[in-house]
Amino acid sequence: MSTRPTPRATYRFQLNADFGFADVAKTLDHLVELGVSHVYLSPIGTASAGSTHGYDWLPPPAVSDLLGGIDGLRALRRAATDRGLGLIIDIVPNHTGVADALANPWFADLLRHGVHSPYASFFDIDLSDDNGAGGKIALPVVAADGDLSPLEIDEQGNLRYYDHAFPVAPGTEDGTPAEIHARQHYKLVPWNSGLIGYRRFFTVNELAGLRQEDPAVYDATHEWLRELLAEDLIDGVRVDHPDGLWDPQQYLHRLRSDVGDDRLLYIEKILAPDEPLEPTLPVEGTTGYDQMRVIDALFVAPSGVVQLTELNEHLTGDTGDAQWMASVEHQRKLTTLRESFPTELRRLVRAITHSDPAADADAIAEACAELIASLGVYRADYPSLRPRLEITAVRIATEKPSLTRALDTIVRATRSPGAATSRLAQTCGAVTAKSVEDSLFYRTARLVSAQEVGGDPANPSVSLNAFHDHNIDRSRRWPLAMTATSTHDTKRGEDVRARIALLAQVPERWSLLIERVWLGTDVPDNLTCYFLLQNIFGVWPAAGSRPGAEPADGVVTDELRTRIVDYARKAAREAGLRTTWTEVDEDFEAAIERWITQVTTEPIASAVSELVARTESAWRQESLARKAIALLGPGVPDIYQGTEWWEDSLVDPDNRRPVDFGRSLDHPKAELVRTALGVRARYQDAFGATSTYDRLPADGPASDRTVAFTRGSREVAEVVVITARFTHSLDPEAAIDTVIGLPSGVRWRDVRTGKVYDETVDLAMARADHSVAILVRD
Repeated sequence: MSTRPTPRATYRFQLNADFGFADVAKTLDHLVELGVSHVYLSPIGTASAGSTHGYDWLPPPAVSDLLGGIDGLRALRRAATDRGLGLIIDIVPNHTGVADALANPWFADLLRHGVHSPYASFFDIDLSDDNGAGGKIALPVVAADGDLSPLEIDEQGNLRYYDHAFPVAPGTEDGTPAEIHARQHYKLVPWNSGLIGYRRFFTVNELAGLRQEDPAVYDATHEWLRELLAEDLIDGVRVDHPDGLWDPQQYLHRLRSDVGDDRLLYIEKILAPDEPLEPTLPVEGTTGYDQMRVIDALFVAPSGVVQLTELNEHLTGDTGDAQWMASVEHQRKLTTLRESFPTELRRLVRAITHSDPAADADAIAEACAELIASLGVYRADYPSLRPRLEITAVRIATEKPSLTRALDTIVRATRSPGAATSRLAQTCGAVTAKSVEDSLFYRTARLVSAQEVGGDPANPSVSLNAFHDHNIDRSRRWPLAMTATSTHDTKRGEDVRARIALLAQVPERWSLLIERVWLGTDVPDNLTCYFLLQNIFGVWPAAGSRPGAEPADGVVTDELRTRIVDYARKAAREAGLRTTWTEVDEDFEAAIERWITQVTTEPIASAVSELVARTESAWRQESLARKAIALLGPGVPDIYQGTEWWEDSLVDPDNRRPVDFGRSLDHPKAELVRTALGVRARYQDAFGATSTYDRLPADGPASDRTVAFTRGSREVAEVVVITARFTHSLDPEAAIDTVIGLPSGVRWRDVRTGKVYDETVDLAMARADHSVAILVRD
């Protein structure tokens, strides 16, 4: 039986060489004052030189000396325990850093000794005769023309190609660099050849996948974790990208055995909007992108989405609606698979045809591509998703009868665990991530706040009924799952998304601003600039939104302008329409920078500032409402560093900027966090594993804008939360005339104002002092 405690809230820190264990320890009193229960750390292992995130860890696994080493972790643990705080760490089982092959002793040994290396089984390498590299490990580092003349042997005897250095096999040291290269267990190939000799994390060549399905690999990569557990240095584990593994279910059951039943276990898994989390997984739940999607969608006005669709089509030629998204997503996946994962597709086809040499490999490849492009989930080998794969195969066969036999072969080959099943699942996840979140979400602009990790821009709005139904189900199935609002991977921070989402409430005014910008600036590309303008609006300075000395309202500082330009460069290259990471169009990028300068200076800046000012009140109300739902709704709230204050983060590395923890907690968001977590502390059963969630009835003209629910235990309501959505046009009289029915037989007291209510309260009264009312039994 589980003996795991219920976290009140986690607080996520991004560690690096400039912010380690000792720095975290200095913030612990701040966390206590907020009411947090668990410190939540990014990867703490030794990472590649210059890493700012830690996901490129290097073997042998150990606590990073740069962060403070094992003694620093022990000191942090003691300091946290003294304050009643738990400790959760982030582990990375799927991959290891190989940007510098020599810095990774396991990978270096593999390259030096090939299949004779004791680490050959650690990596998912492709040494087949038809791998395009003559049965050697293909390393895509050479220029597109394939010229190997820059090869040389350095003073340490390593084979060097510009900044890349590789080990040399014993007994192969004599001769010219080209001759020595020809004798190695690896082959350097052009970066754009489509060849790579090992499974990667998505398309990141610098991160090599590990074979956790091999018990020896699991032991080698988890012994350090067992030592931390044995010393009782941690209270829980967050697993990075388990969907990349050969068999996530097997892995998580093994990990649960190691972690034990009295510690927390979370997984970073991206769920599709219609995808349930596999109920047999031995975890508390996901890290919360699924809940973030639902909370965000609640505050998107559906009527405004219709107008934004028309505006997007007028500017870009595309609607960006569900039908368009489905069509383009399908095509993007087919293209991405062909261009970025040809090696993975070949290995998948080999696995499927292994037991049937007579199978048509070309048809199998086409059928695999159609399946991957049509499944709509990261991987479909979880028991609860298997029917989805079979139904999808039947549908494709109906649409493309010529693939019927190939699809039947795939369905049979993947009916039980094995190479075909796992390779299909691993390839599907990688293709989905690269096609959708890292490509399509930069190629459309109907409402960019919904174009988020785990988001659903095809259907950016959710009804109140669907929202409450989702929460009721979540409270029953995954009551301890995390609720994220911002993370190190979100493309926009929570407050930025909240402001952009407001555009659905003011589509006419937004349209007027678009017209002003398009007439008054030199727009180099409609889609790119429309996408960027929404993000610029999202980070535009507003009164009181920044710490310290405030710039004049609406004034974009040089620092912010530089951040916007850096973001624009990354976004445009990810989109890959006018410029890319490998084929940079400097003229286009310079034109975008000039356009950003025009938008962020007068006279255009005044027009943007005017709309920001008009929506500022609603933005603050709805940012707080979103935060309150995350803090008091079903699940465990996860607070990303710095988001207890207003924040204006864009995609990484912008969202990993240093945080000033010395700021005052006399701030609307910080005050809300303290209040909400104080309530969670006093009414623990109402937010625990057996807690309940129920919708409260609202009657009146603003009932569709009223968000009201209870949290309780043993079917007894103990906490009431009341807030509102679509607040920009919320009529005061309508709020007065909208009555919320409170659980009867008890008086309800507002924890901040002390006001007491019986039976009912109108929306205006409940929100008279704060945009969110938190009531408890009096």
